[in-house]
Amino acid sequence: MALTQEQVTAALATVIDPEIRRPITDLDMVKSIDIAPDGVVRVGVFLTVSGCPLKDTIRRDVTNAVAKLDGVTGVQIELDVMSTEQRKALQTKLRGNRGPEKEIPFNQPGSLTRVFAVASGKGGVGKSSVTVNLAAAMAAGGLKVGIVDADIYGHSIPRMLGADEKPTKVEDMIMPPVAHDIKVISVGMFKPEGNTPVVWRGPMLDRALHQFLADVYWGDLDVLLLDLPPGTGDIAISVAQRLPTAEILVVTTPQMAAAEVAERAGSIAAQTHQQIAGVIENMAWLPCPHCDERIAVFGEGGGQTVADALTRTLGSRVPLLGQVPIDLRLREGGDEGKPLVLTDPDSPAAAELRKISSTLTKRSTSLKGLHLNLSPR
Repeated sequence: MALTQEQVTAALATVIDPEIRRPITDLDMVKSIDIAPDGVVRVGVFLTVSGCPLKDTIRRDVTNAVAKLDGVTGVQIELDVMSTEQRKALQTKLRGNRGPEKEIPFNQPGSLTRVFAVASGKGGVGKSSVTVNLAAAMAAGGLKVGIVDADIYGHSIPRMLGADEKPTKVEDMIMPPVAHDIKVISVGMFKPEGNTPVVWRGPMLDRALHQFLADVYWGDLDVLLLDLPPGTGDIAISVAQRLPTAEILVVTTPQMAAAEVAERAGSIAAQTHQQIAGVIENMAWLPCPHCDERIAVFGEGGGQTVADALTRTLGSRVPLLGQVPIDLRLREGGDEGKPLVLTDPDSPAAAELRKISSTLTKRSTSLKGLHLNLSPR
């Protein structure tokens, strides 16, 4: 008997997505099935995101499942990527078709919350340390501040803030822990004990971000900071979609190798139409312990180079907000959960971070974009 599409579909129904743990046929991941007269079967499969780390597993499992059918002489796999609409449909299906997602309060008309997405081109430039100390400086200045630890794989904000408590669930709301007057949420708070890794792909990352924004009760924040993972991957794209008004803060070191990738991270704003609040150069120099000289451990000029390059790319001025010197106490404070801007606010690094914080939180007097709740009589 000739091989049929129904037989191939039934075989594909035995292929389980390695992360979502459901058959790929249920997840609408099968794009096409083509059976040639010579018995070669060509299967098109949708991946949820480009560069899927488990694509080889999916390719192998699909090949093995189809190859077992009688009459199959060969299997060819064509991988494609879901569109935004397909991913949204998948998310709805995974949520049990419960209808529209909860609204993100920071996107609502009249929201006065400033949202800053702290980004870097590569890891190791001190992005999380900068995020925590900026938040602590803002909170110490009387602002209501929250942090979303959006670096799902490399979450470190709870330790740096000393936030040891677990979130509390009240009905369908999540109450975030508070440390140093900062509300904070992180995937690390939901993991079992131990330093186990988070192994998720695009839809799960996006869903986690949405839950952090919509399901957490943030209250009336003045500022929300998001600590993004390095680079321009799924989370950076999800932030652009979920929080289109978020302003990007680019963190780099003076080193040219770091500056080049930081420029790429900031250039995403040209495609997502977001605003860049500015560039922060971390580890700018090491104050000599014996004299007044500055030791350029990581070179010089990287922050200004990034700011100038992004200014040319975006066609609008991107400022260098500040240069934070190296301070061992900044690292020690991160390990101990005690931000330097609180423990030694007059130290050079803390003073620079407080200056940057002040610059960022100065509000424009413009009413552009604000909903005034006025109606004609």
